[in-house]
Amino acid sequence: MLLADISGSMGRYSRVLLHLAQGLLNPPAAGGDRPVVEAFVFGTRLTRITRQLRQRDPDAALAAVSAAVPDWAGGTRLGDCLQAFNRDWLRRLPSGATVWLITDGLDCGDHSGLAAAAERLRLSCRELVWLNPLLRFAGFEPRAAGVRALLPEVTRHLPVHDLDSVERLVESLR
Repeated sequence: MLLADISGSMGRYSRVLLHLAQGLLNPPAAGGDRPVVEAFVFGTRLTRITRQLRQRDPDAALAAVSAAVPDWAGGTRLGDCLQAFNRDWLRRLPSGATVWLITDGLDCGDHSGLAAAAERLRLSCRELVWLNPLLRFAGFEPRAAGVRALLPEVTRHLPVHDLDSVERLVESLR
């Protein structure tokens, strides 16, 4: 399961990771079974993009995602979007699922429900992996309220800011 932040601060990172998700949804023909992957993006609202990413052509897939998402490069309401995911999609989460939450944790919304929404998500999956581009900074500290609310609820908190970090992520899938 992929939940990717497409707010303005995440634009350059989310596009790369959506290309990765598109590849996971469309393995080479000789690759065998298609993995079960669901993909969502969020900014100020949650949008399911699995169908758009199933297009074989990566550029066409990303163009379809862009057309389906009205809040690309806007603000972030992380708490509201996680609550919407929990309300509308959590019961469909396969048993033993791993959830990738791709965000910098910078949130312009109400933080009051964020920790509870993240906890509910973590308790419903095998692993909640937070992929955070801000970990590229050696002195990263959880100062933002959204970051502080998420951090106790994640299983792993990994950097995802360059090709080396994406390569390590892919290797961890094996």
